[in-house]
Amino acid sequence: MCGREVGGEVVGIEKKITVYGADWCGDCRRSKGYLDAHQVPYTYVDVDADAAAKEMIETLTGAKSIPVIIFEDGSYLIEPSNEALGAKAGIPKD
Repeated sequence: MCGREVGGEVVGIEKKITVYGADWCGDCRRSKGYLDAHQVPYTYVDVDADAAAKEMIETLTGAKSIPVIIFEDGSYLIEPSNEALGAKAGIPKD
């Protein structure tokens, strides 16, 4: 783990976030745009191009809704608002 402490907070360690979505999905584009705007790194998986990923998130969540955003700790959000996504991703409120 590479990181350094600044003001009591460890910086330089990226949280692992995976966004499962599709290009046609407005909520997926919004969530990706929000993470991009706040320079939060993530991995994007297009469920239209990856049938196994689509099946995995449907099994995990019991739903067919996207985006599904999975965090390093195993928790996930389904179709989150920007506020909920920001809180979980550690983005400070404006």
